Amino acid sequence: MTIITVNTPKGRLSLEQRRTLAETLTDAVLVPEVGQFTPPARVGFQVHFVEREPDMMAIGGRLLADIGPEADVMVIDVAVMDGDWRRGVRAEVIERVLSALAEACGLQEPSPTWWVNFRVIDEGSWGSGGGTLSVLSLLDSGVFTEEKAKLIRAAIGA
Repeated sequence: MTIITVNTPKGRLSLEQRRTLAETLTDAVLVPEVGQFTPPARVGFQVHFVEREPDMMAIGGRLLADIGPEADVMVIDVAVMDGDWRRGVRAEVIERVLSALAEACGLQEPSPTWWVNFRVIDEGSWGSGGGTLSVLSLLDSGVFTEEKAKLIRAAIGA
């Protein structure tokens, strides 16, 4: 289970860009998380697009409304269930997220003012369907590679 929240100034992303990003941001996290590209795993991912008025965002101590449209600011928050999130895996996710954003926005590279936060939700701290979920219950679903399932079990001490 993963939630990706994309915070942008109002109007920064078009409907087509959001459609593209709904899929590419999902896959940017999905592949490193489960160890393979497997479309059935997409059901466990949500992407939320949050738009804010330029007078509700600031960078460098100045409101975007005072800077103008050249201030291309985005904050992407990636929240994942506990698992195999070694530093290299987190770095891969962040790079894939930034790459997907640049591609969807038609840029050669991501803006330095696009920031990604990566958060791991502790085992036993994710709820859905009226109860607490565990990544352990998902490991036998067929979407995780055997190697990734083994790494996840080791990472959370199962």
